[in-house]
Amino acid sequence: MAPVGVRALLGGVAVNGPSDAPPIRTPDQRLRIFVSSTLRELEPERAAARHAIERLHLAPVMFELGARPHPPRELYRAYLGQSDVFVGVYWQHYGWIAPGEEVSGLEDEYRLAAPEMPKLIYVKQPAEREERLVGLIGRIRDDDTASYKPFTTADELADLIEADLATLLAERFDASRAPTVSGADAEDAPPAEALPMASTGVVGRDAEIATLLQWLDDDGDDRRRLVTLVGAGGIGKTRLALEVARRARDRFDRVTFVALEQVREDRDVLPAIARRFGVRDYGDRPMLDRLAVARAGRRDLIVLDNFEQVVSSAPLVATLLTALPDATVLVTSRTRLRLHGEHVFDVDPLAVPSDPAGAASAEIMAAPAVRLFRDRARAADPRFDVTDDNAEEVARICRALEGVPLAIELAASRIRVLTPAAMLDRLDQVLSLPASGARDVPERQRTIRATVEWSVDLLSADAQALFTRLGVFSGDFSLDAVEAVAAGTPWSADLLDTVLELVDGSLLRQHDAAGTPYFSMLVPVRELATARFEQGPDAAAARRAHADHYVRLALETEPLLRGSTQPAALDRLEAERDNLRSGYRHLIALGDSDPVVDAVWRLLLYWWIRNLLPEAKAWMADVLGSGARLSDRTRAIALALSAWVSLLQPGTEVDPAPIEESAALFRADGDPFGEGCALTVLSVAWMYRSPPDLDRAEVVQRQALELVPAERDPTFNAFFRAGLGTIELYRGHPEAALAIAESVVADAVDTGDHFVEAVLLTNAGWARLALGDPHPELFGRALELALQLGFEDGTGYGLEGMGACAALLGDVERAGLLLGAAEAARTRTGMADQRARMTHAPYVQMILASAGAAEFDAARARGRALSRSDALSLALGPG
Repeated sequence: MAPVGVRALLGGVAVNGPSDAPPIRTPDQRLRIFVSSTLRELEPERAAARHAIERLHLAPVMFELGARPHPPRELYRAYLGQSDVFVGVYWQHYGWIAPGEEVSGLEDEYRLAAPEMPKLIYVKQPAEREERLVGLIGRIRDDDTASYKPFTTADELADLIEADLATLLAERFDASRAPTVSGADAEDAPPAEALPMASTGVVGRDAEIATLLQWLDDDGDDRRRLVTLVGAGGIGKTRLALEVARRARDRFDRVTFVALEQVREDRDVLPAIARRFGVRDYGDRPMLDRLAVARAGRRDLIVLDNFEQVVSSAPLVATLLTALPDATVLVTSRTRLRLHGEHVFDVDPLAVPSDPAGAASAEIMAAPAVRLFRDRARAADPRFDVTDDNAEEVARICRALEGVPLAIELAASRIRVLTPAAMLDRLDQVLSLPASGARDVPERQRTIRATVEWSVDLLSADAQALFTRLGVFSGDFSLDAVEAVAAGTPWSADLLDTVLELVDGSLLRQHDAAGTPYFSMLVPVRELATARFEQGPDAAAARRAHADHYVRLALETEPLLRGSTQPAALDRLEAERDNLRSGYRHLIALGDSDPVVDAVWRLLLYWWIRNLLPEAKAWMADVLGSGARLSDRTRAIALALSAWVSLLQPGTEVDPAPIEESAALFRADGDPFGEGCALTVLSVAWMYRSPPDLDRAEVVQRQALELVPAERDPTFNAFFRAGLGTIELYRGHPEAALAIAESVVADAVDTGDHFVEAVLLTNAGWARLALGDPHPELFGRALELALQLGFEDGTGYGLEGMGACAALLGDVERAGLLLGAAEAARTRTGMADQRARMTHAPYVQMILASAGAAEFDAARARGRALSRSDALSLALGPG
């Protein structure tokens, strides 16, 4: 791989990237291990920790004795920000609390450690611990992201730290190679497909979890391939399914979670599943066939959440199981699917105290429903506890709510303003009335509805109005989006306080992504918000405001998709993709296509990088087929985008006439950027002719380049120059192709545009190969950048290039492994038959014609069977 600080090796010249680029690790740039402990009581243990870390040639980050009782917050925040692993060593003391602070530096360090940072916690035994340290250790022990181990001596601690760090580094190798990539729960899952973390822990479900894991373990004739968790909304089906899936990870090749809460049409179910696997629909073959090819031979656990939204598509699940014979499907639904082979697991409410009258608080606390109430009430008010004075009222609340987890959580969130006795009195009044809505719904569902309505009715008038307005959203949404749909209302002046009131009432859930706060609702809560919204007199205006906001988001985000701001812009759009979809579909349904097509065009780099071009093409097909009168620019965009995606598909040649029409329409509209893009698509079309017409391709590509100079748009100017390099390579002029690629890479490094850099490093790598001068580090760096950006197609390109380099270098086994892994990567995304401008086929044929053919074929078969993470470790590790 490239040495430290070097972004690419171009003709022996080191090209340095911007200061904010993630570093490439080498032995002189050691991983940093932050050690957190109190300074006074653990001196021998701290010394042992230091020696263990240094024995692994890692860098300990720790504050020594003789310092102040605890360093300033800014100092250890800075140290944490520069560290890679968090090690906590605790014994008896909670640590010093600085003036004006509420927690000790010891707890603050743990809180400030980034969620993605691995955390290894060691607790010395025996001990007489301070109360606050007991609380901190309890919270850490319940944190699924932390490893927790006891020890007794300094020597034992050193052995534990050394062994655990060695294991951690081995398991996280490819994460350390691409530190901004996170979240692949299963080994072959694309980075974006993480098993979502439940917002709160699972309480009182140990028996259910054990049973379900046993069901998933069964094999042979007893194998349960379709398990449906059935229960009322808010009963805890999703949380239970997530916990079971998390614990079952090591039993499957991959665990994939598919949220269906925003899916309403049967036709959208299979595409939603395929998207979670990274398989795209290019329209040339049935999606189910693509998925079957992608997952052939893989033991998958597929979790389909909230299936009641699309229960009429239940036969699809049976078809899916037939197409994927090694898969198991775990469904959450309010109703059973009624399919042959379905095993139904009824998710019951949490157990409640049998008769709280006169019962001791310890007996009442034994009930899981009461423990859940206490835990959620403490989250709202840390001073709360279940005591002899209030235990009976808490028990009666849980009984009144029938042990339904969501209802209990909503009630517990009100503990700051209502005592248990006052809460019980109000709930008795609410639950004695029929809940609004259908009378034929199950009683527990009516209880949930009534409890949500009760929780909403406790809000201020402004918060109730905002709650109703939030029914316009699909999926997660940002505060900016809330402001947009609330604009002009009399209650929008204190909007932030009103949002926080909903968060405090557990009606909104808040999380951060890429430094931006986002909000979401649980399904039963969203259902009530949506029902109230749709009945409101201003629903049409709010929907328009919602759609207009996501059109503006495209306008604001377009320049950020270029250069060093690119990764954050991609993450922002990904977080609100459900709302982009719903907003744009609403405008198309209204017949107002122009702003949608313009927004899609502005976000072209997002669809491209995140492999969503087929979805954008589908919208263009809807627009072109709507029969509505389109502006010339809208028609130009729709034609160009549709033709470009078609060029990615195998099959018949693409007709150049619509592309030429698109370029002419852009020209008449005075849009040189659009015309340049259309001409570039036309150039690719001429290259892909059989035989290719390279002269015509070059003419139109040079026209495009003249229309979009670098000072106007450096990103697309780079891609237009890259097109000329591809033509040179097709002509058999690798020196000219390499010169173009190296020039574009240098410019991309200067501007911090990782996508341009990744694509052109790949082009440079192929040009080098054509010259007989393999440079696998070019493909390796391109692969790292693709992982950081979530550019899944780049994984296939990188593995193909590195495999070809190995072939030319005579490493037959490595070539077979990497090229087999590349084939698997293509297959998993449904792109096995994609048109390819660059090809590794000549290098494969070269080996197959040699004495190493049998060794190559055997290695290629092993490469196809590698998990995604193993393939990446092979490619990016020492080779």
